[in-house]
Amino acid sequence: MIRKILVSQPKPQSSHNPYAEMASQFGVTFDFRPLTHIEGFDAKEFRQQRVYLEDYTAVLMNSRIAVDQFFRMCQEVRFQVPEKMHYYCNSDSVANYLQKYIQYRKRRVFFAEHNGHFEELLPIMNRRPNEKYMMVASETHTDELINLFAGHGITIRPVKMYRTVSTPWPEKESFDYDMVVLFSAANAVSLRENFPDLKQGDKVIAALGNHTSATLREMGITPDIQVPSPKFHSITEAIQDYLENHQE
Repeated sequence: MIRKILVSQPKPQSSHNPYAEMASQFGVTFDFRPLTHIEGFDAKEFRQQRVYLEDYTAVLMNSRIAVDQFFRMCQEVRFQVPEKMHYYCNSDSVANYLQKYIQYRKRRVFFAEHNGHFEELLPIMNRRPNEKYMMVASETHTDELINLFAGHGITIRPVKMYRTVSTPWPEKESFDYDMVVLFSAANAVSLRENFPDLKQGDKVIAALGNHTSATLREMGITPDIQVPSPKFHSITEAIQDYLENHQE
């Protein structure tokens, strides 16, 4: 019987969300607590990469975190972002978030309107052969996207500006959850670091992303819920299905 569920993300801002609906329908409690947090690189770490921001005419950003870290770093190294800088975002929400730092103009900001993937921007990028691209990246980024663009003749320099680190779990606080929902490999690592002796037992583990699932298996934990899957692309849909089939 599932009664208490840990969701390793911040609580949704709106009270109308799938978690609230499931809580009401199945009588479960959702506890929203991120297991990780972001630490920005300092100027010394950034400069060790031998990156010269003035060499680039465009920057790729895949999250609000990337936006914040880019402008934080520019301020830290005293780089004045030119008005003509172009921004390529993987979603409209990230693009709109840029308004926190710049005056939004469509000819400067491009975003994937349909699938949330940078590949959608390839036609635009191919029309700009002289663009010099950099991508805001985490310390543990992979080259999958970089290689994809390289296959289309587009060179992108990944620039590390932040890292994801585990958030310590309070020593005197129990971890009495029936289900744990993990959204990244970093969440899985945090689980291991906070609870090195944790046994899966009857705990139901839900994992979003193939990398998250692979990391869990390396830890000896088998995800009970995996997304994406042939049946589900949404983690909330998968949790809903599990509760419908396993709650007494």
